[in-house]
Amino acid sequence: MRVLVVEDHAPLRKAVARGLRDAGYAVDATGDGEEGLWFAETNDYDAIVLDLMLPGLDGLTILRRLRDAGRKTHVLILTAKGDVADRVRGLNLGADDYLVKPFAFAELLARVRALVRRTYDAKDPVIRVADLEVDTAARVARRGREPLGLTAREYALLELLAFRAGQVVSRTAIWEHVYEFDSEAHSNVVDVYIGYLRRKTERGGRPRLIHTRRGEGYVLGEPS
Repeated sequence: MRVLVVEDHAPLRKAVARGLRDAGYAVDATGDGEEGLWFAETNDYDAIVLDLMLPGLDGLTILRRLRDAGRKTHVLILTAKGDVADRVRGLNLGADDYLVKPFAFAELLARVRALVRRTYDAKDPVIRVADLEVDTAARVARRGREPLGLTAREYALLELLAFRAGQVVSRTAIWEHVYEFDSEAHSNVVDVYIGYLRRKTERGGRPRLIHTRRGEGYVLGEPS
């Protein structure tokens, strides 16, 4: 899953971006409002963490322009403790949630995870496909109740496929949701990680759940 962080206070921006990456998210981060709007308009994010007080363009202007353009990416706004009016304006402009500074990172992470689930209309934090379970709260996956032991990147890819279970997900869509803007990953990295996931999900002779649609992409689903 891919998240944009727009926060002008460098120590906070770096800490939030690092924490989200440690949790398995691909993260683009900027401290400038103009650049933040460019990122949000150019890329397809699963969630945006947006400060209100920014140089260039303020957060509310960014939010209004995104909504006016029809972009529905879920947005979590960060506000100062006393800015009740700004929180109300943000929610009225289409923000999906807000968090008051200072905050515990664990709460921000929980809110981001909830917004990502809403993006894919997944109300239950545990996604089940056949005997596969993907726990989006704990960020672990099991098959037949046996933990798969996935790396953060492997989990991120499996989670994306699970959110879109039964649908073909193109290599381009996988790249856009799992890798950051300045990623130096090679062009075949998606196929490589699909191979890693297949080995782990098919351990012990279990039937294949990740299927290739030649020329289209991959689909997670029960064997036909």
